Amino acid sequence: MQQNLNTDFWIYSETNLPTHHGVFRLIVFHNNIDKKEHLALIRGNLQNGENIPVRIHSECLTSEVLGSLKCDCKEQLDTALQYIAEQGRGIVLYLRQEGRGLGLGNKIRAYSLQEQGFDTVQANQHLGFPDDLRRYDVAAGMLKSVGVSSVQLITNNPKKISGLQEYGIEVKKRIPIVMKPNPINAFYLQTKAQKSGHLLNLTSPPQNVEITTEN
Repeated sequence: MQQNLNTDFWIYSETNLPTHHGVFRLIVFHNNIDKKEHLALIRGNLQNGENIPVRIHSECLTSEVLGSLKCDCKEQLDTALQYIAEQGRGIVLYLRQEGRGLGLGNKIRAYSLQEQGFDTVQANQHLGFPDDLRRYDVAAGMLKSVGVSSVQLITNNPKKISGLQEYGIEVKKRIPIVMKPNPINAFYLQTKAQKSGHLLNLTSPPQNVEITTEN
């Protein structure tokens, strides 16, 4: 059943942003749901707002800033930006939902548990959280604010599809975004597929890689 967005979204600031993938219009949104500053990177003319390529991407400081190999977030972000640049139009929504909504501190606590053998889901649950606390009403509100009503969603996560549709954004097509695993993140990706329902066609089941520090 479709939900109503009983909230306001408004553009706080915007500029043109040159990137390695071309120039995007960067918009910072304010809202009265979570009070966070979320971003939209827009390429090209959205015209009537129909069938727009869109990536909903959650913030990942450890990967995107520090170069962590424990996930594929930076690769997915770069791939989505490049794809949209090549299409000539589209949007990347960059949501401030670090650690699947747990926040940076709890994400690092979960990483510590993963070093002890927990998978991603087990670590979050051990800390007293569900697997995923992210919300997509914010994403739907941002899209409506720029006149988008239907999308081609760049995702492997069915929850993003249902999350948008629940708040009135039609998903006309899903575009997979599957990255090649590395020895560190292969077990993480397998867990996403097996326990979190992500649509990943991973063949050989990897083993959890023990991470040690050098003295």
